[in-house]
Amino acid sequence: MDWHSIIQMDKQLLLTLNGSDSLFVDYLAKSLTTAATWIPLYVSLFYVVVKNNDNFRRILFILCSAGLCILFAGTVDDLIVKPGVARWRPTHDYQIGILVDVVDGYRGGKYGFFSAHAANTFSIALFFSLLMRSRLVTLMLVGWSLTNCWTRLYLGVHYPIDILCGLLWGGIVGTGMYFLYRYADRRFCCSESDYVSSKYTSSGYKYSDLYVIALVLAVTLIYCIFRSLILA
Repeated sequence: MDWHSIIQMDKQLLLTLNGSDSLFVDYLAKSLTTAATWIPLYVSLFYVVVKNNDNFRRILFILCSAGLCILFAGTVDDLIVKPGVARWRPTHDYQIGILVDVVDGYRGGKYGFFSAHAANTFSIALFFSLLMRSRLVTLMLVGWSLTNCWTRLYLGVHYPIDILCGLLWGGIVGTGMYFLYRYADRRFCCSESDYVSSKYTSSGYKYSDLYVIALVLAVTLIYCIFRSLILA
């Protein structure tokens, strides 16, 4: 199979996954893909980090590493990769643009390779999963990232290959920033040994505090569902 065939399959798959006849799902996808929707999640992650670390330098390293996730995962993509590769978004693609189901006129920028939403969210999901070492947090954050990926396909602003490459790059960045944080923590903060407790994860995060992240994600999803029902 040659590259041209892969690209055509990518476009056909996008048209299969894009849009629906449901106004409710349209508004739900639009709500879930909006960055401001997830501000409470970021606040909850900040809260849990501060509450479970009494070393200011360690907190600063964690926040800087999370910031670097966004910088390398999304900003590098938007400023370098997208204009460099210059692959049209489905909504701007002269071959299939008129076939893409658009929600409220939302088409995004001209170029879409690769997905900054996929890269950003997956880098953050992986970084905090490695940091907190909780199965619940991992499942919730990975689910959050994949939900964002679904919205980009549904809204027709990214091809599946854009999403897959975004996830791959986000995974590399998230893992790299975690090991960078670990190096800085050991070098300047003298990290303690792994915790052995039924109340804490192996990295020292209290399980009851991690439920805050799960609660915030659940409430945010419920809010988006009710908002979409009202708008529909």
